[in-house]
Amino acid sequence: MTTSIAIYLFPNAEVLDFAGPYEVFTTASRVFTRQSSTLPEPFTVFTVAREAGTVKARAGLVVQPDYCFANHPPIDVLLIAGGVVTAELDTPEVIAWVAATSAKAALTASVCTGAFLLAEAGLLDGRTATTRWEDIADLKAGYPMVNIVADQRWVDEGSVVTSAGISAGIDMSLHLVERLAGRELALLTARQMDFDWTEC
Repeated sequence: MTTSIAIYLFPNAEVLDFAGPYEVFTTASRVFTRQSSTLPEPFTVFTVAREAGTVKARAGLVVQPDYCFANHPPIDVLLIAGGVVTAELDTPEVIAWVAATSAKAALTASVCTGAFLLAEAGLLDGRTATTRWEDIADLKAGYPMVNIVADQRWVDEGSVVTSAGISAGIDMSLHLVERLAGRELALLTARQMDFDWTEC
C-alpha cells in the first residue's frame, strides 16, 4: 500500500524544512522500487498551499505547490514545514484546515516552528513536543498545555510527531520511513542520501 505524504507550504516556509522531508520520502520510494519493481512504491509525496499559485519560501525561493486546500487528494501523513509562521497563525482558514486534515490523516508531523501551527490547532494539548531551540521558550509561553522538550531531534507521540529545527526534519522523516515501511528501507534511504542519520 502506498502512503500519501502531503507537505504544507506557505510564504516564508524554511526551505530545508520541506525540501529535506520531500527528499527523504521520494528517495525511499526510489530505493524501494529499485529493489522491488513489482510492488507499489511505499510513498507518494505532494505539496499543498492555501491557494493556487506560487509560494515564495524563505530567502526568496519560488515554489509551485502541487495542490491547494480546495483540490488536494486524500492525505495519509500531513507534514507541516516551519519558517516564519506568524501570518499562518493569524489565518483561521489555515488552522481549521490543519485541524480537519489531521483528524482524517493517520499521522501528522511538523518540522521546526511548524509545531506552532499544530499547537494552535489543538493537536499538541496534553502531548510532549519539540521545536527549534530558539523557539522553545515562545512555544512554552504560548501553549502551556503542551509539554515542550529541548535537545531532542524529534518526539514521537504516536499520531503526532514533532521535530527540532531545519535539518532535524530529515532525521524525523527517516524515523517515519522506519515506522511506516521498515528499518531496512530507512537505513538504505539514509545511505542513498549520504546522510548521517541521528536516530534520537
